[in-house]
Amino acid sequence: MIIGKEITIQTKGFSDIKDITGQVRDIVSKSGITKGLVNVFAVGSTASITTIEYEPALVEDMKDQLEEFASSTMQSRHSQTWGDDNGFSHVRATFMGPGLTAPVSDGSPVLGTWQQIVVIDHDNRPRSRKIFIQVMGEK
Repeated sequence: MIIGKEITIQTKGFSDIKDITGQVRDIVSKSGITKGLVNVFAVGSTASITTIEYEPALVEDMKDQLEEFASSTMQSRHSQTWGDDNGFSHVRATFMGPGLTAPVSDGSPVLGTWQQIVVIDHDNRPRSRKIFIQVMGEK
């Protein structure tokens, strides 16, 4: 069986990190699938999905490291071509990746105690982000 659901979240841009673990758990639970996989995918080319211990200090550390990796002031051919000054956001998103897959066991995503699923919006402006969550497996 395969169940898919899209959620929308509001973000601030500049690698704003939002915890979506609760929404993913809820979708998996409501799917009725007890064992299988859940795939979480950011629709768009300037956002990423990953896991992190979602606590304020680490969230800020992550943002600092992303700024060091691909600065929001970096010169990019993309920004010159399109005039949107968000080339850095595409670089960050490409290196981090648009999605992740986690196992589902006993009707819940398998995550560590301090492991949350997050969306990172790398763009240079607030966005309404679509995230597609697909649960595959057996009831």
